[in-house]
Amino acid sequence: MSAYILRRLLATFPVMAVVAIFVFVLLRLAPGDPAALIAGDDATAADIANIRTRLGLDLPIWHQFVIWIGGILQGDLGVSIFSNLPVTRLIAQRLEPTLMLALATLIVAVSLAVPLGVLAAWKAKSLVDRIVMGFSVMGFAVPVFLAGYVLIYIFAIQLRWLPVQGYKPLADGFWASIQSLVLPAIALGTAYMALIARITRASMLEVLSQDYIRTANSKGLATERVLLLHALKNAAVPIVTIIGIGIALLISGVVITETVFNIPGLGRLTVDAVLKRDYPIVQGLILVFAMTKVFINLMVDISYAFLDPRIRY
Repeated sequence: MSAYILRRLLATFPVMAVVAIFVFVLLRLAPGDPAALIAGDDATAADIANIRTRLGLDLPIWHQFVIWIGGILQGDLGVSIFSNLPVTRLIAQRLEPTLMLALATLIVAVSLAVPLGVLAAWKAKSLVDRIVMGFSVMGFAVPVFLAGYVLIYIFAIQLRWLPVQGYKPLADGFWASIQSLVLPAIALGTAYMALIARITRASMLEVLSQDYIRTANSKGLATERVLLLHALKNAAVPIVTIIGIGIALLISGVVITETVFNIPGLGRLTVDAVLKRDYPIVQGLILVFAMTKVFINLMVDISYAFLDPRIRY
């Protein structure tokens, strides 16, 4: 196991290198000039050229890349072009809202989707199964931003149960923070929940058709014991896999959700940086997102050995 983990950790370096090169080049090929945005509409060509020189944007692209990589190796993601603040500080300032939103979404999605998937498999081809699968299809079909606006209109504007927008940090109180995350977590977790529920149902159906499940039923074991201890445990590997893969869905959905609900997290920071062509922030954020995805995949792979003793690395 330790040798496998070491190999996977070493494999992350070429992955991150490819991500870094791709992001760096792609941003430079995108239309728009940050120097022109900083200079303003009334700036002359000389003013824009001076700003480009000050920011190092006039250097060859390979030279800019070498400087950036050198900073990363020293733990420096660069300095924001517009705010002139370190990217690491900007990311740290926006980290709490995004982590709290992702955690709340994960809890809501998994705690609802897995029981629904198990129930649908147990009641296969029944009305309950059709309702759960219908919900899954609707969850995939409804865009995150549309679900967010509908939730805001119903629960924030009409019923006034929850705040419309914004985020309350944990320093303002745990309950106030949770209230500000309920609607965005449900909006973001809808598609994620639908994905997990469908995979849970499919995996459970396959396991429930096995001989040892029929043997357990013939022994007169309680239905809950058969479903949870015998079937769900052996169906856990595909479910955990899709939960890990769904982290990518969370990362992309956070950008939209934080914009809709005006949450000052990494998603909003990403949108603002892209619109301003703030290269250092966009590059740093994508590297952070990529590292998070790689780490989650590693944790999922390691969990296989604990969920299924037959798996050996």
